[in-house]
Amino acid sequence: MPAIGYAAAVLELRDPDAILGSFAADHVIGDPDAFRDSVCQAISVAKQGALVTLGIKPSYPATGYGYIGVGEPWTVPGAPAARHVDEFVEKPAREIADGYLSSGSYLWNAGMFVVRATSLLEMLAQWHPQMVATLRKLAADPTRLEELWAELPAIAIDNAVAEPAAAQGQVAVVPADFPWDDVGDFASLAAVLEESTDHPGLRILGAQDMVVSRDTSGVIAAHGGRTVVTLGIPDVVVIDTPDAILVTTRERVQDVKES
Repeated sequence: MPAIGYAAAVLELRDPDAILGSFAADHVIGDPDAFRDSVCQAISVAKQGALVTLGIKPSYPATGYGYIGVGEPWTVPGAPAARHVDEFVEKPAREIADGYLSSGSYLWNAGMFVVRATSLLEMLAQWHPQMVATLRKLAADPTRLEELWAELPAIAIDNAVAEPAAAQGQVAVVPADFPWDDVGDFASLAAVLEESTDHPGLRILGAQDMVVSRDTSGVIAAHGGRTVVTLGIPDVVVIDTPDAILVTTRERVQDVKES
């Protein structure tokens, strides 16, 4: 949040009506034209003072993503798909994610936000007034960055603004129907890699000749300097490094952080 807020404070000084977009650098967007259309719709809503997020239509019951509960239409010219956000939900258990997927009323939270710079700071000031005061000081005098940055709390925009603002009806979502991945784990990375021509069913990071496989699908990162052999394993994830080997499944790869 501090980095986004700092950008908003700088833009506010230049132009109080400036629209700010926040997008993660590690996302893969499969349809640039559809992405641009979604952003344009989000800008139309943001001009009305709302905080707008892009919600990705879920393709499976992911437990590694947060979800957005979609509400009633948000009627704004230029944004026919915009809806109110009913709630933000943290990463759910599998059975809950199954329910979200079947309901059709929830989208993946991709962490993409579009908002007028001044509107973002005004919302943020409701819950973190000291943060906003510090950000505006920094925007006015960037030479104080080293002095003041340590005062800013490490908090995500979702927790700092989006969740409480949604409870007040200030957050809109534009459902985005384009191929998307945040490349947040090796299973996600596999989805954007080409299938190996030498090893059908596998996506391989590293030297192809370091892998011997049969009847195997998934992803293998062969960086340990030794041959990796797999036989009859569907949706496997093998990460071989010089000091450790990880063997799991694409379904369980998000659980690595808990191990």
